[in-house]
Amino acid sequence: MLSLVRTHAFQSGRGPLSPGSRAGLGAALVLLAFVSAVELADGRGANYIALMVAAPFLAAALASWRVVLGVGAAATVLGASFALGEQTVSLSTAVAVAGIALGTALAAATAAVRQRQAEQIAELSKLAAVAQQAVLRPLGPQVGSLAVAARYISSTATAEIGGDLYEALDTPYGVRMIIGDVRGKGLEAVRLASIVLGSYRHVAYERADLRAVVADLDRAVARSVGDEDFVTAALVEERGGTLTIVNCGHPPPLLLRHGAVIPLEPPAPAPPLGFMPVVRPRVERLEPGDRLLLFTDGLGEARRDGEFFPTADRAWRLLGHGTVGDGLASLETALVEWVHGRLDDDIALVLMEYTGARSGVTAAVPSWEVGAAEG
Repeated sequence: MLSLVRTHAFQSGRGPLSPGSRAGLGAALVLLAFVSAVELADGRGANYIALMVAAPFLAAALASWRVVLGVGAAATVLGASFALGEQTVSLSTAVAVAGIALGTALAAATAAVRQRQAEQIAELSKLAAVAQQAVLRPLGPQVGSLAVAARYISSTATAEIGGDLYEALDTPYGVRMIIGDVRGKGLEAVRLASIVLGSYRHVAYERADLRAVVADLDRAVARSVGDEDFVTAALVEERGGTLTIVNCGHPPPLLLRHGAVIPLEPPAPAPPLGFMPVVRPRVERLEPGDRLLLFTDGLGEARRDGEFFPTADRAWRLLGHGTVGDGLASLETALVEWVHGRLDDDIALVLMEYTGARSGVTAAVPSWEVGAAEG
């Protein structure tokens, strides 16, 4: 939404002047006052009025075309006043006054084009915000027996969404979450991320076994990408206090427990989605108060002067306090400070806290056992 804030300053013409219009108007008036003062101090005729043509162009850089016309009209009147003050209006003085009028018309046309482009960019920013909400829906604050928060940190000031993805769903098989990272950037990465999330939001309710969910997602990715494209992903399921994780080439989640930070490495490596991964689940028993951080590789690759951000070393101090939302806010602040505000890649973060088993949930059976039983 930063681009929307920037372009809003350029919109005007209706209601009070925008900050941009006020700045442009102020700068133009200062220039006119300066040229007028020089003319009065010189007292030998209209020798400097041609400089007034710069005033409408200066206003056009920031202000609306209406403000530019007003500035240009004032400049033309001032120039004509100085010209008429001469005993005989010379040809050069008349040309200077005409030049101010012509410059005003050109500056107003320039401001109108810039303003229209700014409005179009603002509209695109609004559409991008809507698209973001459709692709990356807000999570939490509570999903089943988990307190959940998510943040998306863009590497560019003008974009809010890229190829990183996340979702958390309360399904008949427990709370299921996914975090993933599409290879590449731009609109193609956003398209593939939306495909993965769309498929996941369907199959997470249909498949008892997380391995079947992975197989379905792999087929969805394979149908939609080229030979060298892929999606790393980690899928998490919490069922009755039992945590099941399957990992497809993604950074392992971090379990925060009693001041310790435990990377939940998979039992065996598996390739990303799109390369037919064969995953082996990792199962952990959760305790109330346990927190789990899911993240994309932009966090692991964030560095300054060649030194990577010490995620594991600082995770408990940053993430172990307050709500899960507070923890992610602290992590983002520390991360941005570490890299001096310059990230090389987008980062998706999801932090969950296990608050205890829900009433009525007695089975603590991971999905891979459920799937095996049904088979």
